Amino acid sequence: MRLLAIVLLVALLANCNPSRSPSVETGGRITLTYWSATNAQELEFANQMAAEWNARHTEVQIKVEPVPSGQSTEEVILAAIASGTTPDIYASVFPGAMQDLLDAQGVVQLDAYADFFDVLHERMTPELLNQYRSSDGHYYQVPWKSNPIMVLYNTRMLREAGVSSFPTTYSEFRIDQWMLTIDYFPIWYKRLFDYLPLYLAASNGQTLLEGRQVRFDNESSVAIFRFLHECFARGYAPRQTFQGDVFLDGRVAARFVGPNSIGHLERYRTADFEYDYGPIPRPDDATGLPVSYADPKSIVIFKTCQHPREAWEFIKFIISKRHDLRLLELTSQLPIRARLLEDHTFADYFKRNPKLVKFAEQLATARSIESIAELKEIFDAIAQEVEASIVFDLKPPEQAVHDAARRSQQILDVQ
Repeated sequence: MRLLAIVLLVALLANCNPSRSPSVETGGRITLTYWSATNAQELEFANQMAAEWNARHTEVQIKVEPVPSGQSTEEVILAAIASGTTPDIYASVFPGAMQDLLDAQGVVQLDAYADFFDVLHERMTPELLNQYRSSDGHYYQVPWKSNPIMVLYNTRMLREAGVSSFPTTYSEFRIDQWMLTIDYFPIWYKRLFDYLPLYLAASNGQTLLEGRQVRFDNESSVAIFRFLHECFARGYAPRQTFQGDVFLDGRVAARFVGPNSIGHLERYRTADFEYDYGPIPRPDDATGLPVSYADPKSIVIFKTCQHPREAWEFIKFIISKRHDLRLLELTSQLPIRARLLEDHTFADYFKRNPKLVKFAEQLATARSIESIAELKEIFDAIAQEVEASIVFDLKPPEQAVHDAARRSQQILDVQ
């Protein structure tokens, strides 16, 4: 039933989409269309990559376009698959949506290329790459970049509150004013940036699901719900929304963010505003290295591409060390590459940008997310229980976690 609903939805959206041709071949020259994310920094990176490639490869040219606007990028992509109007390459895929792309039979199997594993194992360990393997055992995405979630702190506020080091546990995470701002509205993707990193930190990287069985009805989830409930109950987190940037205004001491926050902070902070980053807080008895959510994005080739081998060559060009450095310099987003801090290619960059060092260290233990067709519905269930229990105190944390897990299992069992 759900697959039929997806097909009907994307077919409807496709009828609203302007037609476009995929790869074009004119006079013996191939032109590949490359969709980039819409933010200015990534578009600049894409345009630089295309210009450099085009200057060297007159027979294969790259045309850059921002992904078309829509209610969500995932819906835009599914609509394009349904109408056969996908680009050749898309470089900002949410790994959690990969199963939808596979169900729509929209993407090329990349591990069919003989050099796929050589290329990817040069970038990352087999264990890390395995997080991006699809349920059929194959690979359809190139893990590209990551924004590991950490805690952004107003260091002056902490210092004035008598806090000399960043909190690492729930019991340390408190001051006698607003400590943390959370966008608690029950929208599924918002929980990717508070509940999910907290869960990965509390459980030492345990996944939410095992196959099609829910795993998060456990003490780690209950501890998170209790912690966040206490933040709202004790006034550490405000139960209200704000105009403007409440963090840069100095009214809240902490936020959950990724390294792409640095550009915004540097652009808009006052000269005397002080900030730094710390790990996601964990239960007081936590052990091992801190884990967080990687917030990764991947690159895919669509099946409408008439020249997938040439597209694969361009992807390898994008993810070279030299261009990973360019990605860092232009976007402050981390390439998914092992031993980033040990590689002399990036040494000068991290020397000039010391705040990125903590994120690069976190990258080694940051996790991707499961890719199942029901992911949004499961996070919707979690988001509703977060609002009911944590914010409005309508049920105890144990019951809220159990209800979210039970509803999630029902969603999985129905399909």
